[in-house]
Amino acid sequence: MELKFDRFEKQLASEALKPVYLIAGSEPLLVQEAADAVRAKAKAEGYSEREVLDADNSFDWQLLTGGMANLSLFATRRLFDLRLPTGKPGKNGSEEIQNFCNRPPEDTVLLITSQDWSKSHAGKWTEAIARVGHVLPIWPIKEHEREDWLQRRLRSRGLQASQAAIQVLSDRVEGNLLAAAQEIDKLALLSPNSKIEADDMNRFVADSSRFDVFRLLETALSGDASRVAKILSALKAEGEQVPGLMPMIAMDILKICQLARVQATGGNVMNAMRDARIWDSKQALYKRAMDRHKAGRWEIFAAECGRIDRVAKGRDSGDAWLMFERLLIAVAEPRARGLIAG
Repeated sequence: MELKFDRFEKQLASEALKPVYLIAGSEPLLVQEAADAVRAKAKAEGYSEREVLDADNSFDWQLLTGGMANLSLFATRRLFDLRLPTGKPGKNGSEEIQNFCNRPPEDTVLLITSQDWSKSHAGKWTEAIARVGHVLPIWPIKEHEREDWLQRRLRSRGLQASQAAIQVLSDRVEGNLLAAAQEIDKLALLSPNSKIEADDMNRFVADSSRFDVFRLLETALSGDASRVAKILSALKAEGEQVPGLMPMIAMDILKICQLARVQATGGNVMNAMRDARIWDSKQALYKRAMDRHKAGRWEIFAAECGRIDRVAKGRDSGDAWLMFERLLIAVAEPRARGLIAG
């Protein structure tokens, strides 16, 4: 069946392990914690052998079914931990997953995780999983849901906080669930068994909402054009300069440009990402950004980085801040083609 995230842990605790789980979404913290819960239950139930498989574009799906057919001499219960970065197994993968679901091997659990998900990813393979196991789509926490999530997280760590304190925390982490989880864990150490008020929260919690170049880049790649403008305005107000911001932005745009060339020529993008040392948690973000623009457009963005750098250093004429903003909005929003010529 398809489950809601807030029901998943209770459902998992109340039943024996299912033959297959699909956990997918763009909130890395929630995907990781849900998958960790399955792994922990599998270990507790005697699934002592675990095999991790990366299902990239060149993955041989026969390795999955073949591995399941070969019983280990040392363990009878096995967990296959399948990483599916794009959330799309393709025709062969879909068929193999359906075959698995139609005849699940005994003492075997298949855990599929992905950092990318939308309703368009679903198909016959997800329907097959739902018949014999669980599908857990993890959607981003909406702004109006954020404080409830923080409250539940605090309670799970044995903490109580006033509504004003939760508002302070929400403002500080600004939707970054990983930062929120880290701050709450720190609070559990610094202020155990006490109710946290707004002043306490201000004293203990670092300002994770400070806009930096990493947040700026992720926002542009995720397609949030309006937020790009807000972050740039804050950075400018803080005294940041384009020459200090440009190198990191240019480096990643050049990486995506190279990856887009690989994708356009039918190459293995996942291998190229690993070769470029792109973190697993960022691969889905990069892939979505690549799908937003054709390879030729990324070539134009890369060339624009060089032009902005020259302007910022006084080697060419123009307004570096305005050009920088136009570049990042064009990266975020395909309809903003007129901002960058080409």
